[in-house]
Amino acid sequence: MLCALLGACAPRPSLPARVPAREAAWFKFPSTLNESEQVVVPAATAAAIQLALEDFRPLGTKPPRGGDPVEACLFQRQSFDVQAAPWNEDVVLVRFSLSPGACIEEGPVTDMGATYAVDPRHGRIIAVQRP
Repeated sequence: MLCALLGACAPRPSLPARVPAREAAWFKFPSTLNESEQVVVPAATAAAIQLALEDFRPLGTKPPRGGDPVEACLFQRQSFDVQAAPWNEDVVLVRFSLSPGACIEEGPVTDMGATYAVDPRHGRIIAVQRP
């Protein structure tokens, strides 16, 4: 009961892994970003992508034991491209599709993505469409 009131016992989302300082010491940020390679993502779209991605491939999700390399690849976030577009002022559509050439040994892998309707203002997923 006390934990519920204080919220201190509530599970906290895990933070992304960071490399040790010694390992990261070589990296130096550039003074400016390369404008020709920049992608500016509006805040609502970024929030929608994050919400959808946490549902589609939550951090820490692992493939079943004994799976093959293709199956392991399909559990990795970096195997999927993301498309996002506002649908109306309250909803952003977010689509995950297998990146061309990712996870494929022979022939295309189909029906691996999903499309989400996300309400980023209220932090909720409205609907999910899977192939």
